Amino acid sequence: MDKYLEMIRIRFLMMLAYRTNYYSGILIYSINIGAYYFLWTAIYGGQEEIQGLSVIQMTTYIAVSWMARAFYFNNIDREIAQEIKEGKVAIELIRPYNYLGMKTMQGLGEGIFRLLFFSLPGMVIVSFIFPLSFATSFITWCYFAFSIMLSFIVNTQINLLTGIMTFFLFNNDGLIRAKRVVIDLFSGLLLPISFYPLWAQNVMNFLPFQAISYIPSMIFTEGFQGQEIVHALLIQLVWVVVLILPIQALWVLAKKQLIVQGG
Repeated sequence: MDKYLEMIRIRFLMMLAYRTNYYSGILIYSINIGAYYFLWTAIYGGQEEIQGLSVIQMTTYIAVSWMARAFYFNNIDREIAQEIKEGKVAIELIRPYNYLGMKTMQGLGEGIFRLLFFSLPGMVIVSFIFPLSFATSFITWCYFAFSIMLSFIVNTQINLLTGIMTFFLFNNDGLIRAKRVVIDLFSGLLLPISFYPLWAQNVMNFLPFQAISYIPSMIFTEGFQGQEIVHALLIQLVWVVVLILPIQALWVLAKKQLIVQGG
């Protein structure tokens, strides 16, 4: 376990060397949140709430969704694809650690860095600019923390699946780009899932994307209450377990037909 913790530390220090980039990112995210704030203020008009969310809850939802994205987002699928193309993956596979576990820990180190130097400072700055409603219940904060950790795991599992596909496709840049668009659209980042048509909501209930952004954001804004929170967390846990199966199956097949394209 020590070597995986060391992976987290090393990736954190690597990100720390380029922290200036994330300070500018806070400004960009703030502008993005501001654009959505004015858009939704216009959409709400004089209405007190839409689909159970007030305009302040919606503003908070937007801010939390984008700042949480900084934590769960990572590029390990691109890293895996690049290492396969360059032939580095052959060396990684003979090293004394689990390759996928190592990539997950690197993504976690990156996420912790973004949480400390991007998400938390960004939320403080945004809270001074736009009207946000922070949860006052300690239990809600605990539920949110647990939920956002599960969202990281689900998003990372999807990235692992996308990266592993490089073993079969050899060049999956298009798949990686498509995956990112699908996640942003269907995870509730751009639009809460409850705002979609009923038939679309029914379809998305069978997809893992809601476990990435929609559930933690709804928990934080108290859009979910009581048993709804428990049910939402169970959905995330189920997807964490379910996604392990295709990852392991594809990983076994991938190692059997490894073709090094470079190196």
